[in-house]
Amino acid sequence: MDRRVVITGLGLVTPLGIGVEETWTALKAGKSGIAEITQFDASEFQTKIAGEVKGFHPEDFLPKKEAKRTSLFIAYAIAATRMALDDSNIKINSSNQDRIGVLMGCGLGGLAVIEDNIKILDQRGPKRVSPFFIPMIIGNMAAGMISIHFGAKGPNASVATACAAGSHAIGDAFKIVNRGGADAMIAGGVEAVITRACFAGFNAMKALSTKNNEPERASRPFDRDRDGFVVGEGSGIVILETLESALARNARIYAEISGYGMSGDGYHMTAPAPEGDGMARCMRAALDDAGISSDQIDYINAHGTSTELNDLYETKAVKSVFKDKAYQIPMSSTKSMTGHLLGGAGGIETVFTALTIHHDIIPPTINLDNPSEDCDLDYVPHKARKITVKNAMTNSFGFGGTNATLILRKYRN
Repeated sequence: MDRRVVITGLGLVTPLGIGVEETWTALKAGKSGIAEITQFDASEFQTKIAGEVKGFHPEDFLPKKEAKRTSLFIAYAIAATRMALDDSNIKINSSNQDRIGVLMGCGLGGLAVIEDNIKILDQRGPKRVSPFFIPMIIGNMAAGMISIHFGAKGPNASVATACAAGSHAIGDAFKIVNRGGADAMIAGGVEAVITRACFAGFNAMKALSTKNNEPERASRPFDRDRDGFVVGEGSGIVILETLESALARNARIYAEISGYGMSGDGYHMTAPAPEGDGMARCMRAALDDAGISSDQIDYINAHGTSTELNDLYETKAVKSVFKDKAYQIPMSSTKSMTGHLLGGAGGIETVFTALTIHHDIIPPTINLDNPSEDCDLDYVPHKARKITVKNAMTNSFGFGGTNATLILRKYRN
């Protein structure tokens, strides 16, 4: 059973805003969500900047008592889900709850809660550790709590494939609906790891930008002066359902998911495979799954992390897949504005890609002042571009060499 699968609801909590409208407006305008860290004292750290979500209050989306014992990453996921369900206007009730599932991607889960409770354990002993400690840290609780809060009793799972997790979750959910395992899925990614341990670890790897004096200019994918990625946080959620269901409900259709590709580099813990081999195989797999040729892609939402090797090898992979057409395809990195949401990146970037198709507006790559010599494609620098987008690709590549590519297309009968 191959059923067409469409996106009918979107939800966003990002460094650019809370809600789709606020985030999309900032994204189109080329605004940066990167600023000095406020969630902990970063004075001793090499990196003092991040893409924090501003003005988020868990109690706006959860009962006050429950909000206090809910990890931030779970609260972000629940908030974005509530927005997406409201946007879709899909009603979960006893008649359909067994056929609506949840699939979420998350890289590190409740890292802040781990840090806090280890400190309590060391300083005050094991009896003072919170009874909510374990449920607050495990990555699958985003999917679990979404199911509990909204009554979705269909397939329920979580993906932990590092920076590809959000895209893998949406791709896997797409396939579940496509084959008839559910009629609708709540899917996306989430992350909230702006913590001391996270930054200490990434700084030790020399993976993060240290452009602390110019936070808004620190994330600069494909630029010769890029010096590492910027950590972001938040959640992006899509509501996937069968085309038949969407038409029966007269639902707004943002885009249709037509292809999903996966691959493994089999090369290195953190570095991508030389020449972007795994990335290229992943993109080809998605094109094959969508049943389209490479010359039908109108836009690529790049992984574009602002790191030396990712930007170089993603560029080479695109050239390998698209040949001469690579130079004609607009390709932008929205991480230039949001930072890198790690396990949540694929979630928000799938939402951005759906909005790009829906509005025919490509968000820019900001801070691309001097493209790196080997990064010579059309990265839509500085300003958004109005263009008809019929088919779009979005890439996510994670540590461990795990890769995901999704293809979305403009809905047509």
